Amino acid sequence: PCDFPGMDICLALVDLGLSINLMPLSIWKNLSIPEITPTQMTLELADRSITRPKGVGEDVFVKVGKFYFLTDFVVVDFEAGPRVPFILGRSFLRTGRALIDV
Repeated sequence: PCDFPGMDICLALVDLGLSINLMPLSIWKNLSIPEITPTQMTLELADRSITRPKGVGEDVFVKVGKFYFLTDFVVVDFEAGPRVPFILGRSFLRTGRALIDV
């Protein structure tokens, strides 16, 4: 579970194959977080489709348990599941020094 201001319950999917953190554009707008930085990157999604992110949200506080982490999110216009709107990649796990029990 994670915590963002203005969201009642927030769960995030952790994808070890992903090197970035993804946030849907609709959630970004609802969180009232400052502007996103434009980017020229393109992303290849799991279904092999290509998409261009709307930008990068830099230095976003994410609360996990009782700890706060500062991380960047690539903001993409996609439909996220209502229960798990965020996808956290290896960069977040590295920042949070997460241990993975396999």
